[in-house]
Amino acid sequence: MMLNRNPPKINSYKTVKILVVEDEKIIALNVRESLESLGYIVPAIADSGEKAIEKATQLRPDLVLMDIRLKGNMDGIQAAEQIWNSMQIPVIYVTGHSDKSTLERAKITVPFGYILKPVKEQELYVAIETALQRYEREQLLSAILKGMGDGVILVNPQGRVQFLNQVAESLTGWRQDEARDREFIEVFKIVSEQTQQPVNNPVTAALQQDTTVYLEDRVLLLSKNGTPIPIGDSAAPVKDNKGVITGVVLVFRDITQRRLAEERNLAMERARYLELQIAELQRLNQLKDDFLSTVSHELRTPLSNIKMAVRLLETVLDQQSILGSQTHFNSQSMNRYLKILEDQCNQELMLVNDLLDMRAIDADAYPLELTSIELQNWIPHIVESFEARTQTQQQNLQVSLPPELPPLVSDLSSLTRILSELLNNACKYTPAGEQIVVTVQVISEDKENQGDKTVESLPSSPLTPALRCPPRGVQIDVSNSGVEIPTEELARIFDPFYRIPKNDPWKYGGTGLGLSLVKKLLVRLQGNLDVTSTQGWTTFRLFLPNLELPFQEVDCDFD
Repeated sequence: MMLNRNPPKINSYKTVKILVVEDEKIIALNVRESLESLGYIVPAIADSGEKAIEKATQLRPDLVLMDIRLKGNMDGIQAAEQIWNSMQIPVIYVTGHSDKSTLERAKITVPFGYILKPVKEQELYVAIETALQRYEREQLLSAILKGMGDGVILVNPQGRVQFLNQVAESLTGWRQDEARDREFIEVFKIVSEQTQQPVNNPVTAALQQDTTVYLEDRVLLLSKNGTPIPIGDSAAPVKDNKGVITGVVLVFRDITQRRLAEERNLAMERARYLELQIAELQRLNQLKDDFLSTVSHELRTPLSNIKMAVRLLETVLDQQSILGSQTHFNSQSMNRYLKILEDQCNQELMLVNDLLDMRAIDADAYPLELTSIELQNWIPHIVESFEARTQTQQQNLQVSLPPELPPLVSDLSSLTRILSELLNNACKYTPAGEQIVVTVQVISEDKENQGDKTVESLPSSPLTPALRCPPRGVQIDVSNSGVEIPTEELARIFDPFYRIPKNDPWKYGGTGLGLSLVKKLLVRLQGNLDVTSTQGWTTFRLFLPNLELPFQEVDCDFD
């Protein structure tokens, strides 16, 4: 049967070899002539299914034009199936039979096209080019899937495997040719890691729900030889341009290394947690020891002194009673004993008050009573109460105030406690002949903020590092010379009951609560505290905001 000719103009960018399989010689020759006129090469013609397989194996054509009805024991559909499965060569059927049963058989082999006889050259060309383009796209996609680091399995709507990439073959233990057209659940067996029972099939779920489905946690893939492999995966339906589901793509990966990494990270986290717990237990144990030591020294010893002073007082009073009015009463001794009683009682009361105040602040039950404080009078008044003590200890106490010191709205009781505690520490640790300096500086927004502003320190202040502080408030430096705090101890001096290790930690007395209480009170007043200890000077620098004014943050550098 002759071909209907209407040849298009073809500019083929490569030479395409096409094997013609046709048992009618005249038709075969006409098809060959037409293909060659279109620019294709026909290396051979086969007239049976067996010869078609033989020629395809020898010549490796780019495409096969296959007649369905052939002489011999193998028809074109059987030959096409073998050629595709063994060599992945695309096949186009050329037939004069268009009955439903023939087409259904041909459809199972997934051909790349159909051409009905009589063959028109235009249709032949379009079918060939379409098949080659489709094959090229599928090969590209196949190469991408094979090169992926994840396993990929394509499943048709009937739940049968159509494709496995190399990673999927390696993980499942099934080769592509073995797995093709098998039930998906036979190739991809998954069980729960905990129960070892089968889990829901993600492909079935994706088909039923028409959405991407993810595997449950802790799932094992059982390979063909039974090896369990921990995996993570997702299954998504594949749709054509009309939205019809044509299959499911399953992407999965071996997560053994991730599991091992997670277990290592978990072990490291547990180790770090245990280390922190051990450190915390050690800290609490040390805190307990410090507290017991404080209680032992700061409560028991003063109480012993009180008891001894009371006994001496009783003895004196007894002697006075026995001797009656005839015995001169030693009022000087009496006053000294009473002074001991008063001092020791005050010391114990201070410890109890500190503990109660700490507890109240921690429980957010420490009340603030805001008032306008005249700093020009208040600061000298606080400092004056320490003058006698510094004179007795041969220390030089200095105060530097700016000429115009505005009032500050804050809590008077808290400020008094803060400044008194810092001055008490300075008096306690400053050696004879050294200085204690209290310096006050006003922080305001009177000047425009153009970058960082430098506020000049007063001449009597020691040199301290630059410090950023918020605006609208006052800065108070309490500095003392002749002693430094070790750098490694600076971060801990605000811990409750903490004392800097010395040969005699009880030499200076105190409870170890003062600085911790100062810091907590400053937080309540929205202030901050910085401490530096260098070049023979130790400086505690406070910023106290004016609580009536908006509280903002600005940069202030101090030389």
